[in-house]
Amino acid sequence: MMFQKPKGTTDLLPDIIQRWQHIEHVVHSLCERYVYREIRTPIFEATELYRRGVGQTTDVVEKEMYSFLDKANRNMTLRPEGTAGVVRAFIEHKMYAEQDITRLYYMGPMFRYEQPQSGRYRQFHQFGIEAFGTEDPTLDVETIALGQQLCDELGLRDVFLEINSVGTPAEREVYGAQLRAFLAPLRTQLCADCQSRIERNPLRVLDCKVDQHLFGDAPVLLDELTPKSHAHFEQVQAQLDALGIAYTVNPRLVRGLDYYTHTAFEWKVRAQAIGSINTIGGGGRYNGLVSQLGGPVTPAVGLAFGLERLVLLMTQQGGSPQQPPTAYFVTWGDEAMRCVQPWMYALRQAGVVVTSDAKQRQMKTQLKQAVRAEATFAVLLGETELAQRRVILKRLATGEQQEVGFDELVVALTKAHHERHAHTAHHAFGIGDAPEK
Repeated sequence: MMFQKPKGTTDLLPDIIQRWQHIEHVVHSLCERYVYREIRTPIFEATELYRRGVGQTTDVVEKEMYSFLDKANRNMTLRPEGTAGVVRAFIEHKMYAEQDITRLYYMGPMFRYEQPQSGRYRQFHQFGIEAFGTEDPTLDVETIALGQQLCDELGLRDVFLEINSVGTPAEREVYGAQLRAFLAPLRTQLCADCQSRIERNPLRVLDCKVDQHLFGDAPVLLDELTPKSHAHFEQVQAQLDALGIAYTVNPRLVRGLDYYTHTAFEWKVRAQAIGSINTIGGGGRYNGLVSQLGGPVTPAVGLAFGLERLVLLMTQQGGSPQQPPTAYFVTWGDEAMRCVQPWMYALRQAGVVVTSDAKQRQMKTQLKQAVRAEATFAVLLGETELAQRRVILKRLATGEQQEVGFDELVVALTKAHHERHAHTAHHAFGIGDAPEK
């Protein structure tokens, strides 16, 4: 019997894992610069945490959770999103006692029983941040800025930001009554999901991908905001303008989870480049969730990105996150093979990416492998070079060749590596001034 992966999951093979590692590296670096600390919470939690935190009337809780009874007959759920678990940890460990803003980030697998499609899996991965401690719109803007910078540093193209305000629960209650009145005559034209949501969670109707053509004249939540909520949203926009972050106000934007208040935002891809779902990340403010889950009143804001969608977009837009070798060692003969090992070890210790052919194939084959690996240099070493204690450096992009002494090689390649990464290297070798010894 041959086993296969479960439906809705995927194997992350070596060819694609390089992109994952690149994203993870950028995430860790970015969060360090924004002074976010990493937190790792359990992959399963009490089911009630998600029922209370995410919302009873959300698709996540109603249809998509992987829930089970453990051996002690306790109802547990594989985490479908990251915020509820982080908030639970924030409360349990009394992190609210910290004097400053508490900034946390996480990265890991989530689980939802959804219909698999491009960019959507039943086991998927998210990166997210959560910041606790102030209602000030500056923190909303900082959160959005981090998300925008992530998109920029990953080199993503055709990505745009939409923002909205979903107000307070009281404002949404007033708006919900107006929206129900608008939707009532349209009930029979709506899809089954929207018909079931009209009474329980009418804002979710606006997020429907099937019935959007029916909502052109629907009332707008922004029109029902109090002056205080309007002022908060206007300050968010003013600060985004000051940072030069482009955005569009989308009054129909609602998030799929019930805990959001005030600012909500999403990053989307033009022309639905990653399939029927064009959202790669989003988030918003949630001022009531901490108290709702048993902690003190603590305003907060956060975001999350789906890593599969980032990887898919990066793959479609081309470019490789893998750092190509600075040097590929091409050798022939056992003695030459042994000779290059100390050089490669020293170069790797200096942070230089190098590799070699371990099969001792013909020189022509090795050079083809060096080109395929996108190496900058091929380092050629055979019997003649061993006798002269020199190697031949061949710049693969131009075919230029240069002889370099054994004692110079590590210093020369290290210098070339750092010049390339400082974007200062030119067409010349950049290594000819290594001193003779």
